[in-house]
Amino acid sequence: MIYRFTIVSDEVDDFVREIKIDSDATFLDFHKAILASCGYKDDQMTSFFICDEDWEKEKEVTLEDMGTSSDEDAWIMKDTRLSDLVEEEKQRLLYVFDPLTDRVFFIELSEVLPGKSLDKPVCSRKHGTAPKQSVDFDEMAKNNASNSLDLDENFYGDQSFDPEEFDPDGFEMDGGNSNDYDRY
Repeated sequence: MIYRFTIVSDEVDDFVREIKIDSDATFLDFHKAILASCGYKDDQMTSFFICDEDWEKEKEVTLEDMGTSSDEDAWIMKDTRLSDLVEEEKQRLLYVFDPLTDRVFFIELSEVLPGKSLDKPVCSRKHGTAPKQSVDFDEMAKNNASNSLDLDENFYGDQSFDPEEFDPDGFEMDGGNSNDYDRY
């Protein structure tokens, strides 16, 4: 059986990759196909996350064994076949390609082609330029130094704002889900 995955990024609007891969291939094979389709180096500690329909993370498939507790299932890319965790069309995954800043690709199983097989993954659609693989913190620091913000009294858009009146302890959550920051 062949899986056709569609990969997009929230950083680059016109970036799309489609990869066809055999359902018996491993997540490591899929990882390598994604890297090749984007021109990325294989030097990051990447992970896949199997997600629900709202992109909530359910299971993690890591590049290396992270030594998780024995109570949890450990899914390692080289030992886990795609068909072990991905079974039906519209299944969603996240691929963390820059773990330092938690940047991801959004992946959806677009099509399942039964009765067919592939020896190697194929990038069947390549549109747009991939986002940079990792953030260059030295370059960012240099740009921030040359474009430093002037934090004067008008910074907050209110000339009458008095930073002395700001009370961080008086800030209350709006009752939302405390895990909202984990969403992509």
